[in-house]
Amino acid sequence: MENIYEQFFFLKYSGGWSFSEAYNLPVGLRNWFVKRLVKQLEMEKEAIEKASKGKGGGYQELTPHNQPPSPKKLY
Repeated sequence: MENIYEQFFFLKYSGGWSFSEAYNLPVGLRNWFVKRLVKQLEMEKEAIEKASKGKGGGYQELTPHNQPPSPKKLY
């Protein structure tokens, strides 16, 4: 029974489902949504990790080609 409540919590917390929406899903469909949501969150986590391991270790070096324009003088 606790596993079912864990599924309800997971769908509500991570998927934005209401308790009654999760409760009223057929068991097979609810299990599919839980597995699919886990897969989606893992894919997003991997994408974030991959992006953070990119060139420069999370920072960008400014060069003459990628610097923002200087602000205009106000006086």
